[in-house]
Amino acid sequence: MSLGKRLGAEFVGTFWLVLGGCGSAVLAAAFPEVGIGLLGVSLAFGLTVLTMAYAIGHISGCHLNPAVSVGLVVGGRFPAGELAPYIVAQVLGAIGAAAILWLIATGKPGAEIGGFAANGFGELSPGKYGLAAGFLTEVVMTAFFLVIILGATDSRAPAGFAPIAIGLGLTLIHLISIPVTNTSVNPARSTSQALFAGGPYIAQLWLFWVAPIIGGALGAVVYKVIGSKD
Repeated sequence: MSLGKRLGAEFVGTFWLVLGGCGSAVLAAAFPEVGIGLLGVSLAFGLTVLTMAYAIGHISGCHLNPAVSVGLVVGGRFPAGELAPYIVAQVLGAIGAAAILWLIATGKPGAEIGGFAANGFGELSPGKYGLAAGFLTEVVMTAFFLVIILGATDSRAPAGFAPIAIGLGLTLIHLISIPVTNTSVNPARSTSQALFAGGPYIAQLWLFWVAPIIGGALGAVVYKVIGSKD
């Protein structure tokens, strides 16, 4: 498969992740009578990855996340020379989806987007958790996400079930960490929402690049140790 087609798949897949996951938070969860809450938003994020893994996994590998791409490079599953183009495609896909979501969310009188499903710590954390808690959460959650991805896609794992494990893994990660950081584990997703939420969310964006990438690399190292065929 050509690089251009794979980058297109990453753009489309990341677009869907942000539109589905962040869209559920911005549009559906904003209305208590809908009743999706934290569980619904968590499931929405998991479903975006599950559906795209089946749709484009055979095209691009369905990374949808710079931290995942970094982790796959560290884990020896992805060439380092293609890392930068993948990250650019993922970020652009996320921003495109956020733009569509903003247009929808502001399409009624008196609309206010608020935090726009952006990530944050301190006063911007849903549960008012501080910097250290937010950083640790993002590192650990992303590390386990990579362990799940690498393990589920290992040649020794049951064939055809990886998208289910990965999607449910992301759902669980959101159930744990939405109260702490509103769950990033994905720098592209964080960037797209911060650009529209503005100001303080942009100022805190560094954490949602640094921590997930560290976590992604760490998870890859952990799986290389425990998943070695030796």
